[in-house]
Amino acid sequence: MKLRLAIAIALAAALLAGCAPATRVVLLPQPGRSTAVEVSAQEGKTVLASPYAQAEVSQRGQVATDTTDAQNVEKRYGNVLKATPAAALHFTLYFTTGTSELTPESSAELQGILTQATARPGGEIFVTGHTDTMGAGPANDALSLKRAQAVRQLVIDRGFDADRVVAAGRGEREPVVPTADEVDEPKNRRVEIEVR
Repeated sequence: MKLRLAIAIALAAALLAGCAPATRVVLLPQPGRSTAVEVSAQEGKTVLASPYAQAEVSQRGQVATDTTDAQNVEKRYGNVLKATPAAALHFTLYFTTGTSELTPESSAELQGILTQATARPGGEIFVTGHTDTMGAGPANDALSLKRAQAVRQLVIDRGFDADRVVAAGRGEREPVVPTADEVDEPKNRRVEIEVR
């Protein structure tokens, strides 16, 4: 009798396991932006495009959709969510024309950026320099790198680990304000700082 009961429990467990989804995907909200994800499996696919939409893929590759809410996500995945790294922080600092000198306003912002960066254990800082379209392309490439390196050095001088600060230059390739050539645009003379 005990053997039959054990077999019945094992069969029930196997049947229940067959019903459980092999994969579950939940689209979490992203403040300030809309997102979507496509879930594909052997027997179908679907697009999740609204916050808390979910798709479950069965062991047989069938896709079923449903919705959930913040409370259920917290209950089911709370420990996982707590372990995920914080979203990257983004900052922009500006320069005076033709130099690698920060404007006074941007210079004043730097300490606040560093305070936020050092609050992240193991955080890294990526500094990307940019120019406006004044001057020749190769000169702007060099100036954008010089700007990024100058901010990198300011960050290091204020106590941030040099191994965790990366500088790169993009020249005039990625303007915030698209302009014709030889246009003095203050918003394009910048470094973008990403803190991860």
